[in-house]
Amino acid sequence: MPFTVKVPWVLNHKCNNGLGRKLTMNANKRLKQGRQAFQQQSWSDAYKFLSAADNKNPLGTHDLEQLAKAAYLIGRESEYIDLLSRAHHQFLNKDDTPKAINCAFWLGMILFNQGEHAQGSGWFARAGRLIDEYGQQCVQQGFLLIPEALQCLRQDDPENAFELFSKAGEIGNQFNNPDLLTFSRLGSGQALIHQGKITNGTTLLDEAMVAVVSDETSPIVAGIVYCAVIETCQKIYDLQRAREWTDALSRWCDSQPDLIPYRGQCLVRRAEIMQLQGKWPVALQEAQQACNLPRPSHPSATGEAFYRQAELYRLQGQFSHAENAYHQASKWGRNPQPGFALLRLAQGEVQAAKTAIQHIAKETANRMARANILPAFIEIMLEAAELQSAEDSADELAGIAAELDSPFLIAIAEQSTGNVLLRKSKPREAIKKLRHCWQLFNKVEARYESARTQRLMGLAYLKLNDHDTAKIEISAARAVFQQLGATTDIHKVDSLIPKHESDKTHGLTPRELEVLQILATGKTNKEIANELFISERTVDRHVSNILGKFGVDSRAAATAYAYEHDMI
Repeated sequence: MPFTVKVPWVLNHKCNNGLGRKLTMNANKRLKQGRQAFQQQSWSDAYKFLSAADNKNPLGTHDLEQLAKAAYLIGRESEYIDLLSRAHHQFLNKDDTPKAINCAFWLGMILFNQGEHAQGSGWFARAGRLIDEYGQQCVQQGFLLIPEALQCLRQDDPENAFELFSKAGEIGNQFNNPDLLTFSRLGSGQALIHQGKITNGTTLLDEAMVAVVSDETSPIVAGIVYCAVIETCQKIYDLQRAREWTDALSRWCDSQPDLIPYRGQCLVRRAEIMQLQGKWPVALQEAQQACNLPRPSHPSATGEAFYRQAELYRLQGQFSHAENAYHQASKWGRNPQPGFALLRLAQGEVQAAKTAIQHIAKETANRMARANILPAFIEIMLEAAELQSAEDSADELAGIAAELDSPFLIAIAEQSTGNVLLRKSKPREAIKKLRHCWQLFNKVEARYESARTQRLMGLAYLKLNDHDTAKIEISAARAVFQQLGATTDIHKVDSLIPKHESDKTHGLTPRELEVLQILATGKTNKEIANELFISERTVDRHVSNILGKFGVDSRAAATAYAYEHDMI
């Protein structure tokens, strides 16, 4: 017979009643704390307290929805699916069909973005059936047009996509729903851009972003719009907009330290901008940090982060690291081209590079996507002595650049055309193109591309037997490559300079030469340290060494010595 302790009924009832009141008080306290944390966008605390309250006493539908959102925003996607599914069924049991449809829509969206297309489509189908059964107008009808419009965009049908997004916007206006209106403007802008109506499209993107930065939208919608707008700006090479909205996304993420899903995209976009500006160590750090985050619901950010690492490693001559990072990018769903083909080119495997870039060029039909492929295609075709193919592609790239009206892409196109003209032994025509694109690169602070252009100008002047001007251009390019650590490009530059000239270091180490180049521009030691990403104390030591090796006692004298001996 099991051991038992008999307690008088009255005493037992009183104890249980007191314990129940205590448990109820604790649950109510946790619920209040969870609601408050959610309002303050403290997602981890909201999740902790609402979960604790739910464990004591199952939450009502509104609080359950908030718990689901908090779970998603701290990276607990599987729990988000489970919790929102619970909320969906609770709404159905309460005959609140519109709210049940809303849950079904978001379940479909998140699952579809996770790559679970069958499950996502199933939830969209359920939402559609519930709308038909409901038989009344509701804002959810507009939301359900969004996945249909997105499918049109994926199938390269921007006209129908625009119509669907516009209809969704009309319903959003009718019900005064900021989330649906913002989705409509985002999608409509993207559809117009796909039709080549860039100005009208970016205007709608800006309008969508105004709603986001004004906190008019829910957090999940805000994150989606931030990332989509920045990605679209990058695709059309609208670097100014991409920078501005990336800064806004950074501030938004920083204001919510425990936010997970959009932080990876933010870091990747910042890495791209840092790379463009020549801040390669910082760019690499940002990309690595994005890879080390808890896995987001959308793996594309991780793939892009590995690809960004691979590109930086390739440019720095760390080919084994680059190859591994390209493979990791592919594992996470990011096509490793055109970077991987350029890696093979840098390794001297011209035929392998040609084969890879030809395959991806044939597979890429969309003109905006081709703009990302063609510069590498042209460079590789020139090395493979396929001059006509390179020239045709340069003309195509120039047409796309003119259509998008992007200064950066126009500069890339002119750089490619200049390179083709060089191979056709037309150095004067090449210089005209290259000089203009060099100016454009400087305007957008694209340091690496600017230096590459100067190397090509130096080569053009060599073809004209203007060795003095060639030396100026080539030396300027080398100084930037040295600062960036662009090893492969340094070797290319050194092959153009006679051996006895490129060895004129006067005993300075490569780092001391870098410091000297910047010192000669009049910058302080602190400014030199910031530019080279080293400590000010290290710069002090390098400057002292330079003065000692030159036998001079001032920075001005060191600069004069360097100019006198053609070191800068």
